[in-house]
Amino acid sequence: MAELSRGVRLGVDVGQVRVGVSRSDPHGILATPLVTLARDLTAAEDAVPTDMAALVDLIEEHEAVEVVVGLPVNLAGKHGPAAVHVSAYAARLADVIAPVPVTLTDERMSTVVASRRLAERGVRGKRQRAVVDQAAAVEILQSWLDAQRRRTQ
Repeated sequence: MAELSRGVRLGVDVGQVRVGVSRSDPHGILATPLVTLARDLTAAEDAVPTDMAALVDLIEEHEAVEVVVGLPVNLAGKHGPAAVHVSAYAARLADVIAPVPVTLTDERMSTVVASRRLAERGVRGKRQRAVVDQAAAVEILQSWLDAQRRRTQ
């Protein structure tokens, strides 16, 4: 298996209300929180939602070579309504950001893990809600990066 190509990746946690975004370093070692975007659910069918337009700007700003979107597979490994929703978001995003590829990755438990880690650090309540989407995006991207590294060893 070829080594992971060099370049920044963005990790995306798509929620009903917010989109958490993280980024990796160019070597694909570490994911760090970047920003939380408000979902734009009012955009016309033929318009680019503001959250996706913001992702386009982030891709350009960080010269990202790929976007990794967390797919919320349920614990039984099935695709429920949330996974269908995220798949549709990822497909639309792929059209908007082409030719930058969008990769879906299993994000089971990422928000739970992120919430627990924040709570362990004393971040709770409103402060936690403000950053949990970014933290979940970090979990998604970091696990994906780690899996890519394991494949190339």
